[in-house]
Amino acid sequence: MEKIFKNSRFVFGVYILLALGATLQSYFGNPTSFNSLEYTPYNNYLIFKQSFFHLIEGKDLFILYPQEHWDLYKYSPTFSLLMAPLAILPDVIGLFFWNVLNALILFLGIRKLQLPPRFKEVSFQKSHAFILLFVGLELMTSLQNEQSNGLIAGLIILAFVFLEKEKIWLGTLCIALTFYIKIFGIVAFALFLIYPRKGKFILSSAVWMIVLGLLPAVFVGLDQLMFLYESWGKMLGEDHAASYGYSVMGWLQSWFGLEVSKNVIVLLGVGLFCLPLVKWKNYVNYNFRWRLLVSILIWVVIFNHKAESPTFVIAMSGVGVWYFFSEKTRVNLALVILAFVFTSLSPTDLFPRFLREQFVIPYVMKAVFCIFIWGKVVWEMIMIQPQMSTDLTDFPKVE
Repeated sequence: MEKIFKNSRFVFGVYILLALGATLQSYFGNPTSFNSLEYTPYNNYLIFKQSFFHLIEGKDLFILYPQEHWDLYKYSPTFSLLMAPLAILPDVIGLFFWNVLNALILFLGIRKLQLPPRFKEVSFQKSHAFILLFVGLELMTSLQNEQSNGLIAGLIILAFVFLEKEKIWLGTLCIALTFYIKIFGIVAFALFLIYPRKGKFILSSAVWMIVLGLLPAVFVGLDQLMFLYESWGKMLGEDHAASYGYSVMGWLQSWFGLEVSKNVIVLLGVGLFCLPLVKWKNYVNYNFRWRLLVSILIWVVIFNHKAESPTFVIAMSGVGVWYFFSEKTRVNLALVILAFVFTSLSPTDLFPRFLREQFVIPYVMKAVFCIFIWGKVVWEMIMIQPQMSTDLTDFPKVE
């Protein structure tokens, strides 16, 4: 069994099967009805696909198209353009490759993570396999909903991997792509603070943000692109007031009845996120740096007022890295088990329906233990002492 886990091809095969299974389930599933109209069971993929055609036809991307799909497109014009290779394919093929892309990028990100110094140096360890299998159920949930969350998690992790290897242009490209897919990916730019060569980081980030942001203008013109960005901003502003989601805001409201402004909660979250970063002497410590990656992966979900079940593959990727990279303690084991049970298992049929409806959903249990683990990660980063950096090789780690 141990040899199987150390075989990256086995775990890769599992991820491809997840993508295939999700594709078949979505494509051959039962149609859904909304406002007396019938829609395909892979509605989210159609939203992404049709956004490309709306873009090149000069239409507003951010209004409803009820004859095509039943929800709004909420990503950037750049993402619409990047969907072109899949949009021109038949739905079942495009959907399969979309799911494979999400699974593959997440697989590569986790597989390429450098292990902490206490691990023996090998190309692929049980820890990588366990992380990948640990997040597999959440990945499947995201794929079943044709979402981009596996892609987001993988890109953030790959950004960290590239920056660790001083491949700054590739690292900042990954971060810029996350922003133009889901806007909260901008939080990953916090990695800027812990690496040297900040001038190159700023330059490459600016170049990628400008190039990717203006890329659709080649096809639609600058005036239309500016209109689309204005429409996108208006839509996001209206969307901001819509819900609490599975988030810190939802937790505070459901557990304590607190109706605090979302902006205030996010600002407090930013403050707590940044608190360990004042200990700049710890930036040379890989145990500090990978925890910052974990903090980012969890933060972008638990402080997202629109966080829903498929989003949690991002947070649980962080939880998996945290547990399998950390020293094993009873507290850590209890937290990771509770996170797996309430985050990954609670939406499934393993939980009785009445428990989901009367306890899990009303009390935002899917987010609760991710919130607790994020708090522990922040505390661990604060408590790391500079002298703990002596077990490292040169900074940054370059293979």
